[in-house]
Amino acid sequence: MTVTVDVTALQIAARIASTIDPVFAMIDGWRDRIEADLLSVATPSAERLDPRIAELVGPPLEAPGSLITGAGFVAAPGYLADAPWHLAWWLSGANTFGAGDQPGLRRLDAVSDPDAEQFRDYTVLEWWRVPARTGTRHLTGPYVDYLCTDDYTVTITTPVRAAGEMAGVVGTDLYVASLERVLLPVVRESGHPCTLVNASGRIVTSTDSHRATGALLRLDGLAGALAPLREREGSAPGESSALPGGATVVPCGDTSLALVFEA
Repeated sequence: MTVTVDVTALQIAARIASTIDPVFAMIDGWRDRIEADLLSVATPSAERLDPRIAELVGPPLEAPGSLITGAGFVAAPGYLADAPWHLAWWLSGANTFGAGDQPGLRRLDAVSDPDAEQFRDYTVLEWWRVPARTGTRHLTGPYVDYLCTDDYTVTITTPVRAAGEMAGVVGTDLYVASLERVLLPVVRESGHPCTLVNASGRIVTSTDSHRATGALLRLDGLAGALAPLREREGSAPGESSALPGGATVVPCGDTSLALVFEA
């Protein structure tokens, strides 16, 4: 069914996509560099790989006005010869999580010993589990990230493959608060109630102050309208859909985010 969409809604959705697209492009570039590096050695190791990850993610993490607050590579269990479980993840100076008296760019102090009490199996987490299953990019959140930020976060990850096997994922964290500062003024330009949601219907930001970040937006027909975004994640965007109550769901490019526009 053809859906007539307000031009303003289409413009806002396009501007939201243009804000996220550079982050996608950056992650894709990291993936390509890491895959090339892994293929260049007979036995991939954390000792060799970690300095290269730091060189890739450090400058964009510290760039003025950067949206990202953490970034790096997480290895598939057993892939690296010298590190069966391994997170090569760096945090920006804007990320105060666990900084103590050492603010600034720093490496995440992750527990990699599976016998340790604080160890966490990252392969059960959404940002790992979904890309591993689908083989494509995934946007997780908003969720409270107790591992890297201790705040509402969006995590974008994409698989890294080498010699036909999954070597891990590469990605980045963005504070939802930072995204809101950039995106909410754009969403408000419509002059209509608008809510930005992920493919599961969780709220990223909204012109309605009663719609809390991270909560599920409950509108009749919304789950069905968002299903194509979940199915096509990491590929071409789906089409706009009309909800029974009169709202329109407009995909924001291939970000897997959607604008719920209530005219």
